[in-house]
Amino acid sequence: MEEIGTAAPGGVSFCGRKVLPRSLALIREVIGSYPALSRMELARTICELLGWRRASGRLKARECWEFLEGLDGRGLVQLPAKRPASKPVGTRTRVPVTARGDPREGLVGEVGEFGPVLLQAVWTAEQRLLFRELVGRHHYLGHAVPFGAQLRYLAYVPRPERLVVGCVQFSSPAWRMAARDRFIGWDDTARRRNLQRVVNNSRFLILPWVRIRNLASTILSLATRRLGTEWGERYGIEPLLVETLVDPRYTGHCYRASNWVELGETAGRGRMDREHAREGAAVKQVFVYPLVRDAARRLRES
Repeated sequence: MEEIGTAAPGGVSFCGRKVLPRSLALIREVIGSYPALSRMELARTICELLGWRRASGRLKARECWEFLEGLDGRGLVQLPAKRPASKPVGTRTRVPVTARGDPREGLVGEVGEFGPVLLQAVWTAEQRLLFRELVGRHHYLGHAVPFGAQLRYLAYVPRPERLVVGCVQFSSPAWRMAARDRFIGWDDTARRRNLQRVVNNSRFLILPWVRIRNLASTILSLATRRLGTEWGERYGIEPLLVETLVDPRYTGHCYRASNWVELGETAGRGRMDREHAREGAAVKQVFVYPLVRDAARRLRES
């Protein structure tokens, strides 16, 4: 295998394959758009966007990290400063099992009986553990460290006592999604330039013992209201559109009730299946929510 990051005729190479100029431009754009991400977080994001995976399907994050270090050393990109040593980003984490995540007596009724609903951004180690446990134990996709940029929230009701009732996670968008891309109407150049102004609602959980009418749509509305400001404060970029995928086992009613736009179905290939190997395997409904009135135009033209 050719050394990662060494010169190749007309450019640079990654794992023995030439990196095309447009891919190198995307790498620079991701680095510039997210200065708050660590070097490993950048590597994982770039791997997903460019489809750099092993035969097993796992990302080539370590190789990409070394590749980025090499590009930085040659002055071809400018990486953020190294962070103090800590547990490596992307390390597989155990889902805790504690009493906080155990099923409890059901909450049944109208949202007004339990409100006002409160959202708490996940910042502390204790909040991260609780989020990981609830999503890991009760979401059908389980818990996974999100790629790239992320914001997570715990949802609470204050009555009859303060209780967590749900979890919401936003993270980096899908590289391509036909229904979304048709809705926006952008070309490849505009998509590469503005993709990071789209945010993915990658997890949404109402705990299974919570059956409060209109709770899900209330949480979604609160979260999208905060997202524009808090994403910009954290990452220095204004999000314009939120996307999500809804599994066919669910109706997506809460998204419709929150004024999300239903665009149609995915091809069922997964976010990064560029070889069409999984066509039709996991078809989901695509919904988007414009955070500003002229979101599609700004994504096409800015």
